[in-house]
Amino acid sequence: MEKVKLYVKESYLELVNKTKWPTLQELQKSAALVAGASIIIALIIYAMDRIIRLVLETFYNLF
Repeated sequence: MEKVKLYVKESYLELVNKTKWPTLQELQKSAALVAGASIIIALIIYAMDRIIRLVLETFYNLF
């Protein structure tokens, strides 16, 4: 049980004293980057889906 207490204490101290937390501005930039990348990836997947759908519909309509 002492090992668990020591682990929790050391983890807390590391989080408080040694971890560099990002500023609000850094968080906003990161969030904007993730949102932008997500939108771009979603549009690429949408375009691929439409192209594959068109190709398959054309192929199936041949028969």
